[in-house]
Amino acid sequence: MSPPLPGPLAPLEPLLGHYGYWAVGAVVLVEDFGVPAPGETILLAAGVYAGAGRLDVVAVAVIAFAAAVAGDNIGYVIGRAGGRTLVDRWGRYVLLTPKRFATAERFFTRHGGKIVSVARFVEGLRQANGIIAGTTRMRWRRFLAFNAVGAALWVGLWTTLAYLAGSHITAVYDEIRRYQLYAVITAALVVAGFAVRHLVRRRRER
Repeated sequence: MSPPLPGPLAPLEPLLGHYGYWAVGAVVLVEDFGVPAPGETILLAAGVYAGAGRLDVVAVAVIAFAAAVAGDNIGYVIGRAGGRTLVDRWGRYVLLTPKRFATAERFFTRHGGKIVSVARFVEGLRQANGIIAGTTRMRWRRFLAFNAVGAALWVGLWTTLAYLAGSHITAVYDEIRRYQLYAVITAALVVAGFAVRHLVRRRRER
């Protein structure tokens, strides 16, 4: 008998109960090359099932990791093949204007590896991560290495928490997301501070 999934995980119960590991792999895969899909949510749900003995936690982690890496690499190929033409034609639908693309290109060139790993934990960036990396011509081996690190950390964190927390996972998840928002805001303020400092210096030099 399948354990009841708590809170927002409940709608995934029929999908996960019927398809099991296939559902985990498919949903995580398509989310990671830009398709709106509940990849993180199904990972949490699968962890709860594993904690109840319905699924094997190691199998869930391995399948989710492989799907996450594969999905981002599909996104990378899409970005690499489409390049600026893809951004100019379709970028506006995902809020990636040519001006933002130029900024992202410079940012990825300077901090690409770190961004690829961290993006896995940020909604929106997780889905566009591979596409932006491919479009900005990041070296594939560099992208693959940092993407694998990010995927391992992401899968390991949520699978382990869901496996151990069980029916309390939604409360744990909400709490972590709340503090994650504070971390993102703090990081944004720090970046803005450096940008203002740089502009002030340039004005003084002039």
